[in-house]
Amino acid sequence: GARSPSKPRDAALGVDSLILSFRTMFDPRAADGLSASYELRLGEDRFRAEVADGHFEVVRGVAERPDAIIETDSNTLAALVYDDRQLAEALRSGDLKIEGDESAIERFLGLFPLPDPAMPAGM
Repeated sequence: GARSPSKPRDAALGVDSLILSFRTMFDPRAADGLSASYELRLGEDRFRAEVADGHFEVVRGVAERPDAIIETDSNTLAALVYDDRQLAEALRSGDLKIEGDESAIERFLGLFPLPDPAMPAGM
């Protein structure tokens, strides 16, 4: 789906779809040297995300002593991860609240690169 040439890049993603996309799009090379724990607060949903040794795990629930907490909605987090929305702008607008290590948050946002869209059939 991420490579679909017809899916609008700005289409809304629900919470579960966003979390599944993180599992799919995780790039271990982008996580080189990163060992961090996160709590993602997406509306009423809570997720514990762990990055260590080039692996990524995310499960429902709260994180015990996370390095960083990200509180937002799924569309804002998707825009930060996939659409190059700037962290500072999301904070200024009030669409995002963070606690903890901001550099760990910046690293998290870069862990899920999208592939280039496929060429439409017949081109």
